[in-house]
Amino acid sequence: MDPLLKLLRENASLSTAQMAVMLNQTEPEVIAKIRGWEADKVIVGYHAILNEEKLNIDKVRAVIEVRITPEREGGFDRIATRIARFEDVRSCYLMSGGYDLMVVVEGNNLRRVAAFVSEKLATIPGVVSTATHFMLKAYKQQGVFMGWEQAQDRLPVSP
Repeated sequence: MDPLLKLLRENASLSTAQMAVMLNQTEPEVIAKIRGWEADKVIVGYHAILNEEKLNIDKVRAVIEVRITPEREGGFDRIATRIARFEDVRSCYLMSGGYDLMVVVEGNNLRRVAAFVSEKLATIPGVVSTATHFMLKAYKQQGVFMGWEQAQDRLPVSP
């Protein structure tokens, strides 16, 4: 992987000037590479990772295992694309193993997520079954430790 892409993946908040210095390149070179990757859809977005616990954001998130019947001429892609277009869907992946798609859904409350599964997802032709798992707490997100302190089970031993 290109060193500039590695830097962007680790910390996209660095300025192009900072990245140029770190990579021993000129800032115009860095800017041109980034713009090229954005145009080619190599870079498709930038996101800040938030510790929502500290912001008192109460979102309900669920990982949904979805089994589907592949379509003739379209395989899994058409159904997966249809599912991925829903506003509630944060991520959608084709998987190996006991189910076909893993869908990550976010809603303001449990009813919203349940309604999405029962009224939208499960009613799509080709969806055979779903299994919903609610996310309770994030310890690490996209490679970033969320800063939870591990409770001490024992008192420290002193000599």
